[in-house]
Amino acid sequence: MMGDERIKGKVREAVQTGAQTKVQTGAQSLSFVNAPFLSCAASVTGKKEGEGPLGRLFDHVSGDDLFGENTWEAAESAMQKLACSLTLQKAGRKASEIRYLFGGDLLRQGTATSQGVEGFDIPMFGLYGACSTAGEALALAAMSVAAGYGERMLAVTSSHFGSAEKEFRFPLGYANQRPLSAHWTVTGSGAFLVTAGAEQSANIPGDAGTGQSAAMPGQVKISGVTVGKIVDFGLKDSQNMGACMAPAACDTILQNFRDFGRGPEDYTRIITGDLGHIGQSILFDLMQDNGYDIRGNHLDCGMLIFDQETQDTHSGGSGCGCAAVTLASYIYPKLRNGEWERVLFVPTGALLSTVIYNEGASVPGIAHAIILEHAAPGR
Repeated sequence: MMGDERIKGKVREAVQTGAQTKVQTGAQSLSFVNAPFLSCAASVTGKKEGEGPLGRLFDHVSGDDLFGENTWEAAESAMQKLACSLTLQKAGRKASEIRYLFGGDLLRQGTATSQGVEGFDIPMFGLYGACSTAGEALALAAMSVAAGYGERMLAVTSSHFGSAEKEFRFPLGYANQRPLSAHWTVTGSGAFLVTAGAEQSANIPGDAGTGQSAAMPGQVKISGVTVGKIVDFGLKDSQNMGACMAPAACDTILQNFRDFGRGPEDYTRIITGDLGHIGQSILFDLMQDNGYDIRGNHLDCGMLIFDQETQDTHSGGSGCGCAAVTLASYIYPKLRNGEWERVLFVPTGALLSTVIYNEGASVPGIAHAIILEHAAPGR
């Protein structure tokens, strides 16, 4: 253990002394010399999410999961459009002031995103990282701002219980039974404005009541990212996504520790995307096997968003929207007001393909880590 501490110390010293000249950090990470800001965020959810523990924090909760549309897919697009609109409203910005948009969803060809954001007329990169898409979008937006490719980037993602069940499992009309290991796909969309400099956002409450952040004293910086690798433990159970994703979460968290010379004690919270109750227990075991105990400061968005006892969501929430709306409504305000100093945000994804899964293929996982830090006003 003494040797491990010396190695960590040397890595930390190298990161600090090279910060002014080197962005690449370790094997898979980036440290931003001029860290971009996560300046604004908005969350839009369905009725069930609004009835959960975080319900009062969301910007907009719809009483109609169709959002006034005729199909689940169109409803998901409507969520993305509203989340982007709310983010721009809060920031006091026009769509024409956004250089690039990074967005994705769970549907084939990213239709929820393409149909949802087309009206903004923003140059767009369509992404697919399954439920890790929030991390992928934020990482690419931060990298682009830090590299000088633009002053402002928009990141957005979404999921919908109805469209996801139809896409990956069974249409809701089948009324099929779900095992206790199954997750409940979150109906929600989160959008984020990533900027080169600190920008104040307006407080525009939605029908859920609170909105975000004009009264918050600080800012949030994206100080670094650790890009994940595909990790496949050979699991073939599409109703146990937590088990498929936990190895990838462990791999990315461990790599972040190595690259930055850090450990669990260096983060106020380590927050995964949607491992759920089963995936969390697997992650704890895997981390313990590698010499780390993260039980004291770990949270999971899939466990935060629903009440397991009263909402019948089994293992917890999942979907691209799960991590996104939890970040926008719960994690981001705690960082802005200084309650949390540094968070390792690790959205997790199960790369499930209905085609190759039905041909006998396993379900690999991926996770990306975003380092979010509180910054006092003027920093």
